[in-house]
Amino acid sequence: MAAIKCIGILTSGGDAPGMNAAIRAVTRAAIFNGIRVKGIYRGYKGMITDEIEEFKTQNVSNIIQRGGTILKTARCMEFKTPEGRKQAHDKLVEHGIDALVVIGGDGSLTGARIFAEEFNMPIVGLPGTIDNDLYGTDVTIGYDTALNTIMECVDKIRDTATSHERLFFIEVMGRDAGFLALNGAIASGAEAAIIPEISLEKDQLAEMIETGFRKSKNSSIVLVAESDVTGGAMGVAERVKNEYPQFDVRVSILGHLQRGGSPSAQDRILATRMGVAAVDALLDGQRNVMIGIQNDHIVNVPFSKAIKNDKPINPDLLNALRISSI
Repeated sequence: MAAIKCIGILTSGGDAPGMNAAIRAVTRAAIFNGIRVKGIYRGYKGMITDEIEEFKTQNVSNIIQRGGTILKTARCMEFKTPEGRKQAHDKLVEHGIDALVVIGGDGSLTGARIFAEEFNMPIVGLPGTIDNDLYGTDVTIGYDTALNTIMECVDKIRDTATSHERLFFIEVMGRDAGFLALNGAIASGAEAAIIPEISLEKDQLAEMIETGFRKSKNSSIVLVAESDVTGGAMGVAERVKNEYPQFDVRVSILGHLQRGGSPSAQDRILATRMGVAAVDALLDGQRNVMIGIQNDHIVNVPFSKAIKNDKPINPDLLNALRISSI
């Protein structure tokens, strides 16, 4: 395989705190190894529209502490077509880019996998998503910061819930994964979490009410994962109003608050380690892999596994929440 001379880097999908730290690490690790770097703006769209520029060390100065992504991100329907991907590849060739680092979630890595196979291009992915739903890595870039944001928001809502003796349903992000809801509930001392992984098996709401929910408390907080399976916080609250009218119910949807903010120390360190590892993997001849972390060790996870496999919820966490919320 020919030596890599120029790496393109892009962020795709939803932004996540720590993406900038990853961009910085990839850029500097490449330069350290004598490889040129080009930043691609607006994800896959920027490959097609030629929003590509050379990155030097100073391009990534003072960005480690910033939320969002300096490279921006955008949806790109054209990239879903063979013609669009061919156009994107032609632009990369024009710029002399012979390998890519893609930072994003499930959809972004799926696009990377297809592109890599079609054009035989070495691509390494970094798991940048607050949802923490990629298989093969214990945590994803942005997850820890989002979790801390949820905890701080719930702490504030609890003051109101307690003052008014209310039942609050708080909706958190995560798509069809319950990691933010479950760990957010444990961290904030919430009474319960309603997550899609369990909603499929049993009626969590009925079980929660029937097990003497709120028997010794004057206010309660329940975190609900946004998902068609759970119905989201609005869907759950509607059910409570109809089936258990004795409760004074309120809903709070945290929304995009969870995606913003300066990344935590943990996310900055994780993103930096993964960014350096991505360049190492490319130099090592790796392709079609996502950089993951397992038991504090960097691992290379094939795209096929990272995307296809569902990441399981740890039953110990469910048990810890159940016991600690009585």
